[in-house]
Amino acid sequence: MLVTLTSTAPEASNLSHLLRKHPGKAQVFDLSVGQAHVFYPEANDECCTAAMMLEVDPVGLVRDKRFRGGDASTLAQYVNDRPYAASSMVAVAIGQVFRTAMGGRSDAFPELAAGTLPLTVTVAAVSARGGADLVRQLFEPIGWQVDARPIALDPEHPEWGDSRYVDLTLTGDIRLSDALRHLYVLLPVLDDAKHYWVSDDEIGKLMRAGEGWLAEHPERDLITRRYLAHQRGMVGDAEALLDGDASATDLSASSDVAAADAAAGDVAADGRARAVQERSPSLARLRAAAVLQALSDVRAHSVADVGCGPGALLVHLMAEPAFSRVIGTDVSARALEEAARRLNLREASDRVRDRIQLLQSSVTYQDSRLAGLDAIVLMEVIEHVDAARHGALEASVFGAAAPAAVIVTTPNSDYNALYPSLPAGEFRHTDHRFEWSRAEFEAWAASVCERFGYTVEYRTVGDVDAALGSPTQLALFRKGGQR
Repeated sequence: MLVTLTSTAPEASNLSHLLRKHPGKAQVFDLSVGQAHVFYPEANDECCTAAMMLEVDPVGLVRDKRFRGGDASTLAQYVNDRPYAASSMVAVAIGQVFRTAMGGRSDAFPELAAGTLPLTVTVAAVSARGGADLVRQLFEPIGWQVDARPIALDPEHPEWGDSRYVDLTLTGDIRLSDALRHLYVLLPVLDDAKHYWVSDDEIGKLMRAGEGWLAEHPERDLITRRYLAHQRGMVGDAEALLDGDASATDLSASSDVAAADAAAGDVAADGRARAVQERSPSLARLRAAAVLQALSDVRAHSVADVGCGPGALLVHLMAEPAFSRVIGTDVSARALEEAARRLNLREASDRVRDRIQLLQSSVTYQDSRLAGLDAIVLMEVIEHVDAARHGALEASVFGAAAPAAVIVTTPNSDYNALYPSLPAGEFRHTDHRFEWSRAEFEAWAASVCERFGYTVEYRTVGDVDAALGSPTQLALFRKGGQR
């Protein structure tokens, strides 16, 4: 199977830096599905093409229980299209070979990685159950021009018609990381026959790879069903996340870059309503960095991330030795399970496990296990709580737990005017119960300080507009004016 990515951007050869693959040599990667060969048919400043050729090991797949699937006892495990058709095997290879590029990182060219490129992607012999029409329905809404050419069953017998396979060419101005994530999700969806065991972590993979585009895709339901192999329970959980489950709004960072990009963000999750591209990796990093800086400023050593979701901020906290005790709480047991996997607690040492606790709890219920901490963090949480429950939240966090410091981040509704796709008066996320302006946020914070004995400092997160402020606003509360 062959996949090519071509850039015609100025200094096009910089594509090799984003892919982290040297253009001057052919490279071979041993993968779980076989061998991938990466080479550059062309690499100059006018045009750069990177190619990945995947050689599937059909015998190895039969021997590997993970890839046997439902046909393990039939002849189909030996006679099939896996070595010849682009399907979930190619997606696995993309995820393994171009992992860093999928995460959107480049230390040498950060602006290039964050921006769009004029890209052409070709994929030979794509297995498309639904034909060329479905290919267009999947790729065109996310910015691609699609050329899907059906492959005849037999060129010598045109009367037999077309096969289900197409030669695919995609063109568009797309971020490289987005292009790779589109392929990673949609190739298995087109094939509708995953060739490996679909476990619980597939939901997390789908959420991470679909961040920023899947929630509002018009074929979201089909994509989710097919990607998760029609397993009803998993599909339901994924749909709940995409619909804005407040306990899992942080499934945005790919697992290999969670430490860099793991912070909650807001994007409209209802494909029938709107699409707000607020969850850029740069803003996610800035939000996490702002919280970590605030924790450093108050010299916190014991910290609770309340409403932690699947552990996005916890990854940062665990990576910093200054935090000797870390607690993550969430109302969702599934989110806590995902957090445990992300933190690799099963394989962690006793010393690491002694540092962290994952607790099922609600921000609106008083929990004695959170009392007496140096700091509590509510990162992109309060806007998911009904206003009628704010009194309970305040009594729980500022009253009963009463940490030395509380850090709250929330969207700044003043900034919403800068999102052209967001209608006036609408929220960034369909699960938001409200979004505060800067004045409203400050009025709420002042009231909390007066009733619970805190002082507050306001900080900006993200690019600051002279009139509208920053996209995220942060309040740092200190008990009794502690500095």
